[in-house]
Amino acid sequence: MRETVPRKIILDCDPGHDDAMAIILAAGNPDISLQAITTVAGNQTLPKVTLNAQRVCTVAGITNVPVIAGCAGPLVRPLVVAPDIHGESGLDGPQWPEPTVPVTPGHAVDAIIDLVMAAGEGEMTLVPTGPLTNIAMAVRKEPRLVPRVREVVLMGGAYTRGNVTPAAEFNIYVDPEAADIVFSADWSVTMVGLDLTHQARATSAVVDRIAALDTPVARMVVDLLHFFGSSYQQEQGFEAPPVHDPTAVARVINPALVECADAFVAVETMGKWTAGMTVTDFRGKLGFPLAAHVATRLDFDGFWSLMIDAIAAVGQGAAVS
Repeated sequence: MRETVPRKIILDCDPGHDDAMAIILAAGNPDISLQAITTVAGNQTLPKVTLNAQRVCTVAGITNVPVIAGCAGPLVRPLVVAPDIHGESGLDGPQWPEPTVPVTPGHAVDAIIDLVMAAGEGEMTLVPTGPLTNIAMAVRKEPRLVPRVREVVLMGGAYTRGNVTPAAEFNIYVDPEAADIVFSADWSVTMVGLDLTHQARATSAVVDRIAALDTPVARMVVDLLHFFGSSYQQEQGFEAPPVHDPTAVARVINPALVECADAFVAVETMGKWTAGMTVTDFRGKLGFPLAAHVATRLDFDGFWSLMIDAIAAVGQGAAVS
């Protein structure tokens, strides 16, 4: 059952094709009140992903949500980017107009702190869909925000196998030290990892449904998915690309769409072969409380109906709260 009051979220992202779809879902769904889009280096460098957030917001008409740039690299490691999947721009595929949505002055870490501390306790949800550098820095700079956050619903990790290394998913691999801080903090964390997101594939039937909307936003999404699909087929052998990031937003909108199991999740930071691995204990074998929620099963039809409805709403100029 959905809430009647829209859920306040901060979307912390590194656009990125699937991040672009997460922005559209958050902006186009009436159950979400998108408070800010904060950017972090990940899929590409910080200037590129921030420009990409501006581009998506410009095409989608998202004009009253601040876009705020954050950390330009991981806490202690060199930055790793993903041009093999997202292209040199980080958002290859569409022909982008000059963005008209500006970057709001300031730093994303400070914006996250300010927004959480200004909101009522338990009002703000953090939805990180890139490396967790900004969120970890906010925790370190202002630990008092932790009990004020309603929950953290992140796209990252996996409980079976990775996509950058056999052990590690990209977002966690890029900054495992930041991920360790986020998973270790005393707040509610939901890990929407590869085991779930690989169920959210943009099949040809899904792409046809989006194309049939025939709006500027729908055409942008189709162009994104064509490039993304080609990259995934070439690099990872997928016939249809998994759209990872909007599944985390979907979990916030309607938790029934993303089934979870309780577990303890530890982030490996020291392993020679396993750095960035999210070690997931569903049975309590490690002796720690099963305090995290780990996504396991997606309602495919429900998810794509939610996503397509949001694309249609934004394409019609729906108000963004």
